[in-house]
Order: sequence, then structure tokens, then C-alpha cells
Amino acid sequence: METTVAAATQWHNQDPDTHTKAELGALLESHAGGNLEADATLSELFGGRLAFGTAGIRGPLQPGPRGMNRVVIGQTTAGLAAYLLEHRSTEPGETLRVVVGCDARTNSDIFAADTAAIMAGYGLEAIALPEKLPTPVLAFAVRYLNADAGVMVTASHNPPQDNGYKVYLGGADEGSQIIPPVDSDIEKLIAGVAHSISWADIPRSPEAVIPAPEDIVAQYVAATVASVAPEAPHDPPLSVVYTAMHGVGAGTFFETVEAAGFPSVHPVTEQTEPDAAFPTVAFPNPEEDGALDLSIATAKKHDAALIIAHDPDADRLALALPRGGDYIPLTGNQVGAILGWHCAKRAHKTGVTGMLANSLVSSPVLGKIAKHFGLEHEETLTGFKYVSRVPGLIFGFEEALGYLVTPDVVRDKDGVSAGLMALEIAYSLAAEKRTLWDYLATIEEAVGGFASSQITIKLGDQGNNTPLAEQLRSTQPGAFGTRAITQVDDFLQGVGKFPREDILRYYLDDGSRVIIRPSGTEPKLKIYLDTQGDTRREAETSLTDLESALRSLVDDLS
Repeated sequence: METTVAAATQWHNQDPDTHTKAELGALLESHAGGNLEADATLSELFGGRLAFGTAGIRGPLQPGPRGMNRVVIGQTTAGLAAYLLEHRSTEPGETLRVVVGCDARTNSDIFAADTAAIMAGYGLEAIALPEKLPTPVLAFAVRYLNADAGVMVTASHNPPQDNGYKVYLGGADEGSQIIPPVDSDIEKLIAGVAHSISWADIPRSPEAVIPAPEDIVAQYVAATVASVAPEAPHDPPLSVVYTAMHGVGAGTFFETVEAAGFPSVHPVTEQTEPDAAFPTVAFPNPEEDGALDLSIATAKKHDAALIIAHDPDADRLALALPRGGDYIPLTGNQVGAILGWHCAKRAHKTGVTGMLANSLVSSPVLGKIAKHFGLEHEETLTGFKYVSRVPGLIFGFEEALGYLVTPDVVRDKDGVSAGLMALEIAYSLAAEKRTLWDYLATIEEAVGGFASSQITIKLGDQGNNTPLAEQLRSTQPGAFGTRAITQVDDFLQGVGKFPREDILRYYLDDGSRVIIRPSGTEPKLKIYLDTQGDTRREAETSLTDLESALRSLVDDLS
């Protein structure tokens, strides 16, 4: 405990934030008074540090190396600056350039200002976006401004108490998020800074930070509209409801809709303005139960034909459609099929060749769509950092509501451009007196019915301490329920060109697929289920049976 207290005291002495400094000071005082609970909290806060991975860092706002705070941001930025100076070459007389942006979460603007000032302090040209903006605008700015790197301060759809720090690389990486081994290389440099430099001694030059061009959002909007190239008639107007989920998407999305010539959408007013407390939702993620309740109430009021929802940093998109007097959220795989079909059909019509890509846990339907239109298809590891790097990319998606419909504009998932394309498809169908349900039916008639779902297990909930994947590796089941397992891919043993990871993939005798993997951002285990059939009804019936069999198996092994 003495080592922990010494580390906490050192941290407290350098912390520039009055809130986290006071929080840590109170814990140290409680420890000095013999409070065992304070001891446990200090041990938790200083029992390691946030791992710098392929999504940068993400965690709760709290003092210490395991939290998001100004000291951690300073150390992380100093490490990233050192990496860029070591690994990114420039022509004589040129300076490395980094773009910094942020969303509207608690302390996002403070963390972004620190990041830009430290980058400038290390001699890099630091460019700050003009306001709190969607993540896709930052991803665009990295390419548009020919930057060597970009940093976006955001925790995306995490709980309100979290924040994060996401890193993009320019040049040959084309503005994609970092991938291994870059993350571990940066992490080593961050550790070196943490052990050798106090926060006050980290170089910073806030006066040298350069504001981004005033028209950066307008340039993003223009590029997005040009890439989506909407052609649908805009009259009569559709009733469409939009929610920003208390995030930063509304302004940019409204501007994009207007620039494309579409009539205005109906905002969910309670969720339009940014609010770091996310007061109307239990969890600011459109996938979560109840997150779309206000959107559905607004849609019923306006008899809407479509609900468009973004997560707080507007890089993810959710859609919901009217059916039977209510509104039904589409799965990420259904939206992926809709947007993928549209992009593939357009490419086929114009003679464009290239690739449709999705993460390996996403529905196999995109591969069938690619084959239908004579295009190539590739599966990647989970995460848009992999999807966005596929050569010749025409369209990419991951089932967790991530879609890239404009790879010529950004190299990351983009809810704004995907929302615009969904609007374009809905208007085109309305002109033919059809709906997105009809569009899904057309896709299913061509490539077959499909259905998908997830089972999420919080780590620690299982009574058995042996992880589920390890139990399955040792028991090697021959079937899930009545479906025989015909093929098992254990990614720890090596599968094709994929790196070794803790993933199990099962193919069953009826064409179904089951994938088991740990979450990359949360302490959870995820089981992905995909079924198929001649019709959607057949696929959904098969899914219900398969999910029941997997839940029984999990219960038996727990």
C-alpha cells in the first residue's frame, strides 16, 4: 500500500485539474485516517493504466492512470508526438501536422486543448477544429488538410461518465484509425513519458495552435453530398424524424440534408442539443433498449416514414421503420444490407469494380450481395480500423451500426453520410410507392432471407471461473441444439490471413453461423448468431431456435 500511496501522492502533486485533484486528495486523507474503503479505491485507481489500443484510450473520468484526466491526456499526447517524430518523415523545411477535434462530453474541449497545445509544444503543426463536431468531420479533416495524424476526443456511445482519445494516421494510412503494432509502439512511448516527465514539464505551446479553416464543415458537407450523389425526387416531402442522442450530430446532419436538397427532418427536440449528462437515455447508444423511445414518440406524432438516429459523436447510424402501429428498429445487419445493396447496385450500373467489406462478426449477407453484382468481398477483423483499409473499398460495414458509404471522403464509419444515403433510398422508394421494408424484401428475394442477434455475457457474471471460449475448446461440442457443427475455426490456432485472436467461429449444417469473442471495448463476451433461409421468416424462426440452444449451453457451462 505504501507504493500505491506514494504514486497517488505524486499524481496529486502534478494534477492540474481542481476536480480530480480534490477527489484524489480526499482519498489520500481518508487513507491517512485508516479508511479501508479509500485504500481499496486507491488500489483500483493506481493498479495499472488505461491500455492504449487500436481505439486509443477510453475510460471513466477519474484521477490516476486508469482514468481519463488531464495528466493521462498529457502523457498520451507526449507519447504520440514522440512516435510521430520518430516514425513520420517530412521534406526539409516541412513540419508534421496533426488535427485535433472533440465532441461535447465532459472535459472533451479541455482534453482537446491540452492535446493541441502539447503537439505544438513538441514542434508539430497543431490544427484545432473550430467547434465540437462529429468524429467523421475529424476523419475527413485528416485527409483534407493532408495531416500526418488526427486526434478525436470522444467516448462515442459509452456511458456519460466516460471519455476517450482516438488516433488517426494520414499519409499512406489515408486517415484510418491506427492498427497494430502502431498502438503498442505508441504505448511504450507513453509509459516512458509517464515515468520520466511530470505534467508541468511536458512541452506545450497553446499560442502556436492553428485554427482549422472556417469552411472545414462546409467542405466535409460538400464532399459528402457529392459522393452520395442523391438523385431521388424531393417532392412530396417525407416525414422523417431525427435524433442526435444528446450528441454533436444535429448541426452537421441538418446542413448535409439541406445541401442535398432534401426537406427538413423533424428533430427530437429533447435530444437535439449536446448534453454531456445524456438526461433522457439510460445509455447513449441507439442499439440499447429504450434509447429510441423519444424518437418513436416523435415519429408517431408526425406519422413518420423513417427514424434516423446517430450516436453522440455521429459515427454510427440506426434506422427504425413503421410497422403495425409501432416503429421497429432495424438491426445493424439489415441496415448494412440496405446500404450495401444500394452501393453495389450503383457500382454495377456505372461499371465500377471494387470491394464490399465487413467485419467477420457481421452478417454474411454482404458477401452474397457482392456475388450477386459481380463484386469482390472481404471479411476483416472486428473494428473499422480494418474495414476502412480494404483496398478498392466501395462500401464497408460492421453490425454495431457502423457504415462507410463514402470511402473517397473519409476512412472511418460515418453516420452522417450513411444517414443521407438512407434518406436518399427512402425518397427514391417513396416515388415508387414503396418502403424500406419493400427494399429489404427485394434484397432477400435476390440473395435469400437472413437474420441475426447477439448474446452478451458480462464477464464476472458466470459462476464458472473458466472463460466460455476455453470451456468450448476443451469440450468441443458436436452440435448446438439440433444443428450439427460442420466446421470450427479457432483463431487462436490461426485462420487464413487473420492474426491470432481469442475468437471461435462455428458453421452449422443448416448454413447458420456462431461466433464467440470478447468485446474490444467493454468487459463482456459476445456471441454472434447468423441464420439464413429462403425467406426472412424462415431465417428468423431458425434464429429463435439457435439462440435458445446457445443460451441453454451458456447456462449449462456457467
